[in-house]
Amino acid sequence: MSTYMAKPAEIERKWFVIDASGKSLGRVAAIAANILRGKNKPIFTPHVDCGDHVIIINAKKVKLTGKKLEKKYYRYHTGWVGGLKEIQYKTLMEKTPEKALMLAIKGMVPDNTIGRKALTRVRIYKDETHEHQAQQPESLNI
Repeated sequence: MSTYMAKPAEIERKWFVIDASGKSLGRVAAIAANILRGKNKPIFTPHVDCGDHVIIINAKKVKLTGKKLEKKYYRYHTGWVGGLKEIQYKTLMEKTPEKALMLAIKGMVPDNTIGRKALTRVRIYKDETHEHQAQQPESLNI
């Protein structure tokens, strides 16, 4: 019995919608990362990009448990001397909740060409409206 290896030409990509309202940030990000990689498919092959498209709606209603809103920070460096910047997650969730969700998903996909390609297939929206009705996305219940 031989092991099945998926080929890039054989991959069929579906569209999924995840409603993030009332759900934990990490849980939504983990489910989205698995779908982006294709780990939910029986034909998953680690060295082939076989993931699907993900639309996440209601990003502003996602929850952070515990005291993460006050204690957790997003830190980045500008490249200049003394250029360490930090933003509290409370501020980040008020201004751009899409960025907070994207950072969580980015940390869960591999840091290689397959992971970077997978991140191009995620779309995150603050509200319930999205412009991908023509792709007939399937709703995921989590």
